[in-house]
Amino acid sequence: MTRAVFFDWFNTLTTYSPPRENTYIAACRDLGLHVTSERLSRGLLLADHFYSDENARFPIKQREPKEMIAVYVRYGQVVLRGAGLPDDEETVLRVMERVRGAFNSARFALYDDVIPALAVLKSRGVAMGLISNIDQDIRPVCHELGLDPYVSHVVTSKDVGSEKPRLPIFLAALDGAGVEAAESVYVGDQYSCDVVGARGVGMKPVLVDRYDLFPEIRDCVRVRSLGELVNHL
Repeated sequence: MTRAVFFDWFNTLTTYSPPRENTYIAACRDLGLHVTSERLSRGLLLADHFYSDENARFPIKQREPKEMIAVYVRYGQVVLRGAGLPDDEETVLRVMERVRGAFNSARFALYDDVIPALAVLKSRGVAMGLISNIDQDIRPVCHELGLDPYVSHVVTSKDVGSEKPRLPIFLAALDGAGVEAAESVYVGDQYSCDVVGARGVGMKPVLVDRYDLFPEIRDCVRVRSLGELVNHL
């Protein structure tokens, strides 16, 4: 029986408003590059997975500055290549320079399927929480987005000084909610970070693959939306 469901934050419950795609489209247009939002969505999600894999291998914030810069350049290359654009270092650096400051003013927005899915889980008496690598207190943002009636347990890397896929952040969430790992589900969009980490403490992992980028992943439940998730619980 599932007593608790924990969620990742970005690309699972939330995205940016205005969308990241808009910022990249404008930056590319300045350089004479034309691309659609759909192609950029693919590139950005592939780059997010690259970043997650790198962070799982060794925390990026703990690396030497030169290596950190190399990771961010590589991130930009994955974005552009995934969107079908030139990914030479010069082009990447020019695009990244234009988008660098834009996200400081961006806000979080919920995906359309979030509140309906959480409402169903609440009606079933399932406790819900967040486990995120975000290095900030997101409780005020949860309040602004209307998540307070549904999400009662929030644990971030800022709270515990540990990031997914490492175990302490998952264990802190389970302890705070007073539930056993075997009674809990963790839902996230990153295999190396979310699936591996949750499985490491004995939670059931569910991978959210909104753009069907990873059909080859078959060793865990994979859903395209949170509405589909509800039917698996």
